[in-house]
Amino acid sequence: MKFRQRAYRDEPEINFIPLIDVLLVILIFLMVTTTYSRYAELKINLPTADAAKAPEHVEKIEVTVDAHGAYLINNNRVANKGREALAEELRRAAGSMKDPVIVITADAQATHQSVIRVMEAAQADGYGKITFTTQAEKK
Repeated sequence: MKFRQRAYRDEPEINFIPLIDVLLVILIFLMVTTTYSRYAELKINLPTADAAKAPEHVEKIEVTVDAHGAYLINNNRVANKGREALAEELRRAAGSMKDPVIVITADAQATHQSVIRVMEAAQADGYGKITFTTQAEKK
């Protein structure tokens, strides 16, 4: 009876050293490229306010200036283009309003002077709230 000697078999082994090297390189890369957020160094408490709700109905006078310098106040044409005539029409349109908002809608081709004339008329009447309307550019 012949007994054979067992052939020595190499067990497969997993080499962890290259894996550890790759993980360390990834860890170093992440540490170098990461930005850490810094919190404010001053501790502040922001004030609070209990503001009244904005009025839903705003008293306003709409002034329209076309490209030729003609004026409409609340859709009523103003015959004279002078500052005094505009001031008179603004007073008439305001009626019993205390401090109306003057909304100026001017054509893009309207002259700068025609818009300034409306602002001067509003100032002459003592109206300090003036705003302009615009439209978004079409894409």
